Amino acid sequence: MLSRVAAVKASRTHNRRRVTGSSGRRREGRESEPQRPNMSRHLFYSAVLLLLVVVMCCGSGGAAASDAQSSEPNFEWKDVKNEDGGVTVDSLSVPGLLKVGNDVFAVAEVQCTKDGSSGFTGIASQLLTNTADKEKEELLKDAKYTKILEESVPPSRKVGVSRPTTVVNGSDIYMLVGKHSHEAADTFQAETEKIKSGILLVKGKVSGETGDNQIHWKETDGVPCTIGEKHNSVKRMIVGGGSGVKMNDGTLVFPLEGTKKEKDGKTVSLFLYLQGTESWTLSKGMSADGCSDPSVVEWKDDKLMMMTACDDGRRRVYEIGDKGESWTEALGTLSRVWGNKQKGNVKDVGSGFITAKIDNRDVMLVTLPVYSKKEGNGKGVLRLWLTDNTRIVDIGPVSGDDDAAASSLLYKGGDNKEEELIALYEKKNDGEKPSLGMVSVLLTAQLQRVKDVLATWKEVDERVFSLCPSENAKKDVSTDTACSTTVKITDGLVGFLSGNFSDNTWKDEYLGVNATVKKGEGATVATENPDGVTFKGRGAWAE
Repeated sequence: MLSRVAAVKASRTHNRRRVTGSSGRRREGRESEPQRPNMSRHLFYSAVLLLLVVVMCCGSGGAAASDAQSSEPNFEWKDVKNEDGGVTVDSLSVPGLLKVGNDVFAVAEVQCTKDGSSGFTGIASQLLTNTADKEKEELLKDAKYTKILEESVPPSRKVGVSRPTTVVNGSDIYMLVGKHSHEAADTFQAETEKIKSGILLVKGKVSGETGDNQIHWKETDGVPCTIGEKHNSVKRMIVGGGSGVKMNDGTLVFPLEGTKKEKDGKTVSLFLYLQGTESWTLSKGMSADGCSDPSVVEWKDDKLMMMTACDDGRRRVYEIGDKGESWTEALGTLSRVWGNKQKGNVKDVGSGFITAKIDNRDVMLVTLPVYSKKEGNGKGVLRLWLTDNTRIVDIGPVSGDDDAAASSLLYKGGDNKEEELIALYEKKNDGEKPSLGMVSVLLTAQLQRVKDVLATWKEVDERVFSLCPSENAKKDVSTDTACSTTVKITDGLVGFLSGNFSDNTWKDEYLGVNATVKKGEGATVATENPDGVTFKGRGAWAE
């Protein structure tokens, strides 16, 4: 009976590329980081040594904070409203969504100016309220939502923070931010002996009156781990931005970007993870050269999935095991499926990338901007995709007429079954100044579409199962069919072409990629066996 249908399976083993250690394919592309200025040989080697210190030494593995460190805070977070006034929000970037209890917050990096002249960076956060009443809302425009970081000792200078990356652990919020030196930003030196990495860990809590909760950033310290011995090919690291992930075993994972030492300074993606309260470890492996803007989730069997934006215009996806020891490019499933990079020397953007259990099925959801060749206006239309790591379905657009860039996603379930799917994305504003706004949108219709697709997948699975013999007849299964006594016929099944045919289009029953009949006299639905298609004419085929 299987001769009546066409099934498409993804290779689960042989079509994947393995990426080991710090090696990666060299490709031509954009330079992700500016070249540092010329300096003497002595100063150059000194700078490299400083750049490789991300914490106070830890040998070859993870490390704990030094007992000798002072318990007194080095930094203090302040509200912008406590400034003298005249502060305006110029631009918002690096969107992130997090959920603490029943509260959902938007978090972003903010660029501010004071009295129209001096600029500084801060972290903005805002509670999303009554999302059902406001399906689309522009957030964080008011400077009152911004907090800035200052040194707690005179002269109390502002500390530049960038690319906030958050993970929620119970009622605690952990955030990594980049920190640049006032005195030697080009060499990424720390301002104090205590903080040498240029990366800060911030711990926050939610508090406030009902309906007006806020995130209060409190404990701030440096990341206590050195990476010099593990990745001597990387000269600089910055925080990935957006959201990290809490694994089932309690490990907190934060994506990072690194810059290679080579002259072309290619970017790579990797991650830093925290076990317990002080034990930090950098992943042993990393992406191929030229891959930036990492987004990371935990998938099945304690496996991490990382999506990156690469110089060749493709999104490469990696399956990562053993806390970063093994990296495998997911060729044949998710890697290099998404592309459509905007033309010109335009910076890549981060994707929304989450896992969720919807209608009792584990899935991944992805948001990425798509640039229409037909329209030719250069605008990015944010679209949502659904995948179970085998099949992929385009759910549709989520950003309306906005010119969208980087994005973040959050799925909110709950015991009361009041499910919500929320997207937060950068909105490019019109005009000569390329300022960015931040927009949240409640994806009610898209969530229903996801549920409809999952219901279709379930129904088609049952139809495909029925093509194989019953349990009692399995011992007589022929070896020349797709049926097996040990493996489900639907495992790895990407598409299923049966009798859904019209206008030379053979439609995928799983709602994925359709096939088109080529040459000959076309095709029709088979009359004797309506689960198939009859081709007409010499040389007719479908692709």
